[in-house]
Amino acid sequence: MKLGFMCGMQKQGICTIEEILEEIKNAETLGFDQAWMSQVFSTDAISLLTIAARETKNIRLGTAVVPSYTKHPTAMALQVLTASAASQGRFDLGLGLSHKMVIEDMYGISYAKPARHMREYLEVLMPLLQGEPCEFRGEVFSVNARMNVPDAVTPVPVYIAALGPRMLEIAGTLANGTTTWMTGPVTLEKHTIPKIRQAAANAGKPEPEIIAGFPIVLTKDEAGARARIAKSMGIYQHIPSYQKMLEMEGSRPEQVAMIGDEISLRKQLAHLKDIGVSGFNAFCVPVDDTAIKRTMTFLADEWQV
Repeated sequence: MKLGFMCGMQKQGICTIEEILEEIKNAETLGFDQAWMSQVFSTDAISLLTIAARETKNIRLGTAVVPSYTKHPTAMALQVLTASAASQGRFDLGLGLSHKMVIEDMYGISYAKPARHMREYLEVLMPLLQGEPCEFRGEVFSVNARMNVPDAVTPVPVYIAALGPRMLEIAGTLANGTTTWMTGPVTLEKHTIPKIRQAAANAGKPEPEIIAGFPIVLTKDEAGARARIAKSMGIYQHIPSYQKMLEMEGSRPEQVAMIGDEISLRKQLAHLKDIGVSGFNAFCVPVDDTAIKRTMTFLADEWQV
């Protein structure tokens, strides 16, 4: 199981370029395999990670996730191939639909038939990220194009934020795997992993990667940490796609979070590996001033054992 972390979380994603670059360089020094960055209403994630590629040597860089609706797949392909070239093949694209309240209510873009949108988006994007031409005619996209970015390393891995059955089927059939959030271990084991694996097998593809994102904090004050997380992440109970995952788990955000001392976290991480998670994306929660530093240090030490 590869070790990654979600950068920019010490200020809820609203960080300066220098702050995020320092986080990524520190993670590389600690030995993390990957730095992930989400697309929020702030710095462009792919652009910043492209900059980070020029200031790092080994750590992989990826988005978890950027929304598909706001960028045509040919434009996305050019930006991603540029990031691949800048990083010498260390870039991974995490792609998602976002949510109706963002895409339709805020941006004014129709959110009708999101699964169809993602399927067609990938039909266009995946050939381009494999260095191949795309000829596609669908209901949403009609494309006849090829991208040529010197030094881009192809294929670029693509992970879909897939929660429900239809999105897992699309991810397993067309992409390289999934990246999850607010999806607990029971749901991963019983729902996410078997469904995406079956879809990949049906399509004759290799076993997909499962990148599991979890809030995590090393602490002896478990009750206090859960109370802080319940307050800061309670919104996920009201976002339909995450709400379904939490209901399937029979849990709440603060219960899905991985919280505890070294022994407890060690057991929880081992369980994720045992059920088939291939990559762990640590959202280190700043429940106090030193929480992120000590949690990342613990994780780095564990992976070096």
